[in-house]
Amino acid sequence: MMLKRMMIAAAAVLALPACMTTPPPDFAAAVAAPGRTQAHRTLDEVRRPAEVLAFMGLRRGDRALDYFTGSGYYAELMAQAVGPQGSVVGWNSASFNSNPEIRASLDGISARNANATFTASPVTQLSFAPNAFDFVMMHLVYHDAYWESTRFNLPRIDPNTVTRAIYQTLKPGGIVAVIDHVANPGRETRAEVEANHRILPETIRADFERAGFVLEAESQLLRNPQDDRSVNVFNPAIRGRTDRIMYRFRKPRR
Repeated sequence: MMLKRMMIAAAAVLALPACMTTPPPDFAAAVAAPGRTQAHRTLDEVRRPAEVLAFMGLRRGDRALDYFTGSGYYAELMAQAVGPQGSVVGWNSASFNSNPEIRASLDGISARNANATFTASPVTQLSFAPNAFDFVMMHLVYHDAYWESTRFNLPRIDPNTVTRAIYQTLKPGGIVAVIDHVANPGRETRAEVEANHRILPETIRADFERAGFVLEAESQLLRNPQDDRSVNVFNPAIRGRTDRIMYRFRKPRR
């Protein structure tokens, strides 16, 4: 009888979905991991990454894409969190990737994390392998789909090309985490992005839902009512403490 009970219990465990048998990531340990640069650690207080990643639903073993990774802040944290069975790819535009400081930061992250790699391409040639990722992070970057800059060699693009590229590279059931600076209403999106690097939450939601995503959850974690939203996000008076929207979108399982 005891043997029969043990066999039944073992069969029940094997029948559980992988997400129920795999322990959750230790996000606090990822933040505390040795080797992270002081510049990145300084941002932890205002970005609250452990809470963000927990809310967004990153899992151990996930294959994650950090879209417009910049210097790799979230790429390194996610590489630690998903563990050796998971992996992270950080993507930058080709123009950003040519910056020596960014390259040095990304090279350091790759050296510390065997499961983190980085790639670059022109924004006009945005393409990722289909159904390649379980999770996509878009941290303070979606508004740049509406931005054009001669200085940074970013030409004008159709924002739909970004949401479509993210949709096709996510596996069915996959998550895209979107965090961005909140704008005041009243100004056309491209004009607002050019002036302040902000975007209306309803614009983000409409764009991602048009691409086929379903809004699963919204968090108030990074909202800041003290930000009047009228100044550029790089203004020292508000930089790092802007009013930020957090959305978790999911690609439907069809």
